[in-house]
Amino acid sequence: MGTADRDYFRDEDARYAARGGRPPLPPVTRFLLIANIAIFVIDFLTREGRQEFGIINREFCFRIETAFKEWRLWELITFQFLHHGILHIAFNCVGIYFFGPWVERWWGTRRFIVFYLLCGVAGALFFTLLAKVGILPYEDVPLVGASAGIYGLIIGTAVIAPNALVSLLIPPVTLAMRTFAWWVIGIAVVFVVGGFFFGAENFQNSGGEAGHLGGAILGFILMRFPFLLGKGVSSKIIRPKEFRRKSAPKLRPRSEIDVVSSSEVDRILDKINREGLQSLTEREQEILQKASKSKDDL
Repeated sequence: MGTADRDYFRDEDARYAARGGRPPLPPVTRFLLIANIAIFVIDFLTREGRQEFGIINREFCFRIETAFKEWRLWELITFQFLHHGILHIAFNCVGIYFFGPWVERWWGTRRFIVFYLLCGVAGALFFTLLAKVGILPYEDVPLVGASAGIYGLIIGTAVIAPNALVSLLIPPVTLAMRTFAWWVIGIAVVFVVGGFFFGAENFQNSGGEAGHLGGAILGFILMRFPFLLGKGVSSKIIRPKEFRRKSAPKLRPRSEIDVVSSSEVDRILDKINREGLQSLTEREQEILQKASKSKDDL
């Protein structure tokens, strides 16, 4: 069951609509949008004629040779904020805008930026691996774009809310988030495999799609094993009604829940009903996990 399938998530959009619209963008998502757009504008203004790269793209794009032979390892990070053209930056900003908030609220601000950047790094490394083993027909092509990190966001959102609906403009269809994730992964695989067997000229951007796959693979691993980034997850699904269910008093040893007042638990449960589980701070999540464990010991 995804987080968004729980009872107190199903009408979250309606709650925010009643309060005046969508919830505000969380801080890292907002920063990523501003940074990508600002860097693109500056680079675009420094391009001469019909050049694809300006001064920033030329200096900070990812190239296998420069990154690993010249030890310019910062290219593993900087390329994630660079883009070719207007459509490239537009599509990536749409991806960050729609999927970033889901994943940032789930991870928390600090872990989210690590998650996002690591997915981007994984994209560059997977691109490098496939180029070195000969699956990709080129090694000297520069790599730019936020897409590898965004594919990590797509997979993350599919794990958090697999049944959430995604409406596409091209083609004009509505898909469950899980189905959408499978489709984008399938397309990336087709381009990589097609480029290998039939030539990159027939499957353009197979290198970019390899980067997408790298970001998606690491995104899934980190979502499946969140302790890798220091996030603990309780296997029990916490539902508000469980804490308010009355039962006969029993003698039991003193437990950790004794240090948490019932009013504090009620406040957190009201926050879940009002804003959703992803709005909780790490401290509030710990309190509910302790409360859940203590209830199981009764």
